Amino acid sequence: MSDIQKTYNPKAAEDKWYPYWLQHHFFKSVPDHRPPYTIVIPPPNVTGVLHMGHMLNNTIQDVLIRRARMLGYNACWVPGTDHASIATEAKVVALLKEKGIHKKDLTRETFLKHAWDWKEKYGGIILEQLKKLGASCDWDRTRFTMEEELSEAVIDVFIDLYNKGFIYRGVRMVNWDPQGLTAVSDEEVLYKEVNSKLHYVRYKIENTTNEWITIATTRPETILGDTAVCVNPNDERYIHLKGKRCIIPIVNRSVPIIFDEYVDKEFGTGALKVTPAHDINDYNLGLKHQLQTIDVIADNGTINNIDTPSYHEKDRFAVRKQIILDLETAGHLLKTEDIKNKVGTSERTGAVIEPKLSMQWFLKMDKVSKPALDAVLKEDVKLIPEKFVNTYKHWMENVHDWCISRQLWWGQRIPAWYAPTGECVVAKIEEEALQQFKTKNLNIKTGELRQDNDVLDTWFSSWLWPITVFDPQVIRNGKEKANADLQYYYPTNDLVTAPEILFFWVARMMIAGYEYLDKKPFSNVYLTGIVRDKQGRKMSKSLGNSPDPLELIEKYGADGVRVGMLLCSPAGNDLMFDENYCEQGRNFANKVWNAFRLIKGFEVNNTLPQPQTCKTAIEWFKNKRNEQLEIINDHYTKYRMSDALMTTYKLVWDDFCAWYLEMIKPEFIDGKAQAIDSTTHHATILFLEELLKMMHPWMPFITEEIWHLIKEREEKECIIVAQWPAYEKCNTDIISVGESIKEIISNIRLIRQQKQISPKEKLALYAKSNPQKFVLDYDDLVIKLGNLSDFTHRAEAMPNSYSFQVKTTEFFVPLANNINTEEEKERLAKDLEYNKGFLLSVQKKLANEKFVANAKAELVALERKKQADTEAKIKALEEQIKNL
Repeated sequence: MSDIQKTYNPKAAEDKWYPYWLQHHFFKSVPDHRPPYTIVIPPPNVTGVLHMGHMLNNTIQDVLIRRARMLGYNACWVPGTDHASIATEAKVVALLKEKGIHKKDLTRETFLKHAWDWKEKYGGIILEQLKKLGASCDWDRTRFTMEEELSEAVIDVFIDLYNKGFIYRGVRMVNWDPQGLTAVSDEEVLYKEVNSKLHYVRYKIENTTNEWITIATTRPETILGDTAVCVNPNDERYIHLKGKRCIIPIVNRSVPIIFDEYVDKEFGTGALKVTPAHDINDYNLGLKHQLQTIDVIADNGTINNIDTPSYHEKDRFAVRKQIILDLETAGHLLKTEDIKNKVGTSERTGAVIEPKLSMQWFLKMDKVSKPALDAVLKEDVKLIPEKFVNTYKHWMENVHDWCISRQLWWGQRIPAWYAPTGECVVAKIEEEALQQFKTKNLNIKTGELRQDNDVLDTWFSSWLWPITVFDPQVIRNGKEKANADLQYYYPTNDLVTAPEILFFWVARMMIAGYEYLDKKPFSNVYLTGIVRDKQGRKMSKSLGNSPDPLELIEKYGADGVRVGMLLCSPAGNDLMFDENYCEQGRNFANKVWNAFRLIKGFEVNNTLPQPQTCKTAIEWFKNKRNEQLEIINDHYTKYRMSDALMTTYKLVWDDFCAWYLEMIKPEFIDGKAQAIDSTTHHATILFLEELLKMMHPWMPFITEEIWHLIKEREEKECIIVAQWPAYEKCNTDIISVGESIKEIISNIRLIRQQKQISPKEKLALYAKSNPQKFVLDYDDLVIKLGNLSDFTHRAEAMPNSYSFQVKTTEFFVPLANNINTEEEKERLAKDLEYNKGFLLSVQKKLANEKFVANAKAELVALERKKQADTEAKIKALEEQIKNL
C-alpha cells in the first residue's frame, strides 16, 4: 500500500496515460480482418475553442469508440476541423484591422496568406483541448476541410453537379450579412427576441382627397422600396379598393393595391406593405403579381436611394429613426406601439440580417434529396431519438434550393470563368475554360478570363466529410475505384451531432453519400441536446453562464467532468448543467479509488478457509453483475447513454462498494483487521477488473491507473484494449435473495438510526412464519451485516418489538426498553392504511374484464402476485398491531 497514494490525483493520471496511449498507437486504425467501427467527428470550426457543447458531443463519441474498441472492433475515430469561411475571415479581418491593415487594400493572394498564417498558428487549438478530455481519435488521420486534396474534391463535386444540371446561377432572396458582406445560410442566422416598435403608417389612396389605407411596420426604412399594398380578397373593409392605387409616402410613388389570400385579415390592419427586394414573403408576392423590385439597402447596410438624398448612404438604423420623424411631420404616422419580435442576426458577426436580392449560385435540391429522405423513412438511417424523424421529414419534403455561394475569399473559390462578353463556363482551371469557350466559337486569349470572386458555402465542403476524409479522389475517379480505406470504413457507424444541424449538415451528408457512392454515410445519428444552465438558459459567453471546460477538468479531473456531463443528458433532450454534477463525478472517482485501496490493503491468508458469508456474497455479486451487464449492454444498443452510465454507477457504488465489500470485509478484532482468504480476495480482484472495464469508456484515466496498480502487466496489456466483459446468464433467484438481505439490513439500520442505537451494539432478530429459503440459507450473512447477537426463527410474533416485513416474512427486533408502543402502533397503522389502498387499486384492475382478457399473461400474473403479497402483508400488520 505504500506505493499507492491515499488520494487519487486526476492530473497525474491524465498526464501519464494519454501520452502512453499515443506512444503505443492504441488510437490508430488501419484496415484489417476485424469488423470496423467508425465515427467521423463533426469538425469543429478552426476558429473554435472547447465549449460545453463540444464536451458533451465528444465525450459521447469517445464512450462509443472506447467501448467498440473493447468489443473487438477496429475502432476508428477520425478528427479534423472545418475551415469556417465566415468566422475565420471575420477573425483575420479583425486581426489585420488591429494592425492598421484593411482587407480592401489587399490582393486576394495576400489576404489568403494572412489567413493561412492565422490558421497554422491558432487552428489546432481545439483539437489539442480535446486531448485533455481524453478523446481517443486517430490523430494521424486529422483532416482539414480546406486542405488541398479535400478542396479539390469540393471543386470536382461543383463541376459534376453543374454538368448534371443541378447547379445554376440566379437572383434570389438571401440572408445578407451587412458586416460580413456575404450571404449566409439559414442555420447561420440566430433569431433573438428584442424590444421593437410597430409603426402604423397611412398611405393615401390615389386620386382621392382624404381616403387612406393604413399599414403597420417595424422596418419603416423599407417604405422607400414599397411597390404595392396587399389585402385579403375576403376582407370586406377593402373590397372597394379593387383596381385602385395608393401613394407611398416620402417617395410619392404610385403603387397598385393587390389582393391575395396570403394576407391574414385578422393581423394588424389587414393591409400589408409589399417590399419585394427586402422580405422573402414580399418577394414571393412580387413574383406572383409581377411587381417592380426596388433595392434600397446597399450591401454594407446603408440606404441606397438617390431620390432621397437626406437618407442616401446613411446607416439603415439611423434612417429608421429619421424617417419616422419625417412621416410624423408629414401626417402619415398614426401611432407607434412597443412590441417584442424576433430579429435575425448573423451567427458570426452579430449584425442584423438583411433579406436581400442577390446574384448567387444555387443547388437544386428536389431530386438529389429524395434518397436521403427515403433512407430515414425506411430506417436505413436511424435518428435517435425517433422524435426527430417527423421534423426531418417536414424539412426534406419542403426543401428549398441551396444557396452555395459566399462573398468571401477564405474558402474554395467557385470554378466559374467569365468572358469579357459576360458568358460563363465552369471548369477546374483556366486552360479548360478556354477550351470550352473555343468550342463555343469564342476566341478568347489567356488572361482575358475572370474567375468568379465568390467561394463556396462551408457546408458544401463538410457535406462530403464522411467520404473525403477517407478518399478525396473518389469523386473524380468514381466509386468503382474507391481506395481501401473508403471500402473498409464507409459507411461509418454512428454520427453524434446537434439537432439544429440535422438538415443543414446531416441530411446533406446523406445526399452526397447516395449521389456519389450510392450508400448511406452512417447508420445511426445520435442527436444531443443543448447544454443549458440551471435556469434553463442556453450557455453563452454573453450571458457569462458557460464555464471554461478546461478549468472544470483542472478542478474535477477529466473523468469527473465526463461523468458529470453524461449523468443527465438523454438523447435529444437539453442538459441542465450544474457544476455539482462534475463534483459528483469526481466523488465517484474517489469512491472507486478508495474501494481499490481497501481491496489492496487486505491481508491475504492462503491457508484460511473461505467463510460461507463470502461464498454467498461472491455468488450474489457474480449474478448481480451479469444482470446489470445485460441491462447496460441493452442501454448502449438503444443509445440510452445516461441510463448506461447511471446503471454502471449504481452497480459500482451501491452493489459493489456499499454491499459486496461490506459482505466480504474481514472483521476487526481488538482494533485489528483480520486476514481475508485468498479465494475471496482473488474473486474480488476479478470483480474489480470487470467493473473497471465497464467504467473505462466513461472514466478512461482512473480505470487505466488502477488497472496497472492491481498487478504488473505487459507493456501493451492496457485496459483501453482489454476485452469488454462477457455476459453470462444470471440466476434471478440468487439476485432476489441478495435484494432481500439488503432490505432486511436496511430495515435494521433504520431502526438503529431512529432509536439512536450504536452500530457497534449487537441486536437480536427474529423471523416469523415458515422460514423462506433465503432466511435459512443466509443467516450468517444477515448476522454479519446487521451486527446481530442472534437470528432466530419462530412460529409466533414477538411482543414488544419493532417489526418490518420483507416479501411475506415478518421480522422483529426486540427493544423492550426502547420501544414506544403508541408510536409503533401509529407507524403500523399508516403502513396498514397504505397497503389497503394499494390492494384496492390492484383488485380494481383485476376486476376489469378487458384488462384480464387483453393484457399479456405475465402482466396478469404479476398483478395477482401483488394481490396475494399485499393481502399477506395486511394480515401481518393487523397481527403486529394486535400484539402491541
